[in-house]
Amino acid sequence: MKTSTLFAATGLLFAAHFSTAYAQYPQTKFSIEHCLHEALAVKNGGLVKVELKIENNVPTYEFDIETADGKAWDIECNTETGKITEIEQEVKNADDPLFKAKRKVSEDEARKIALTAYEGEIIEVEYEIEEDGAASYEFDIKTKNGKEMKVEVDATSGKIVEANAEIYQIGGE
Repeated sequence: MKTSTLFAATGLLFAAHFSTAYAQYPQTKFSIEHCLHEALAVKNGGLVKVELKIENNVPTYEFDIETADGKAWDIECNTETGKITEIEQEVKNADDPLFKAKRKVSEDEARKIALTAYEGEIIEVEYEIEEDGAASYEFDIKTKNGKEMKVEVDATSGKIVEANAEIYQIGGE
């Protein structure tokens, strides 16, 4: 319990500093502090990374949180409503049993699909289990124009299910 409280306090201090330092980014109705509080209420743990992306024309925070049981979670918060919109479990690789059970598309095939749609260089890969149990590859692609796109490819169908511009990321890859 003390560890969770420490992580939450550390995350809030991080968020307060971060929001002051990056005031030039898109205005949001709900702050990073509010969204972090909401995310930690869903999955209490240590904040590993925060990203701001544009999803359906709405600035959306994505928090990577590691819980006490060692699981990693991606939790998204819509800055217009202040509500959590998505909770995904992140697994270490495509051979994780949860991911492998749904995988019909190899990582190489998924990479080609993502890079065909968004030409550039893949700089990060995550393996995610969606709330409905589906598996997807999430690629961060540095495009030729220097911008970054987050492209999610369904591991069963090979379809791009999401593609969003990333504004910034703070924390580990």
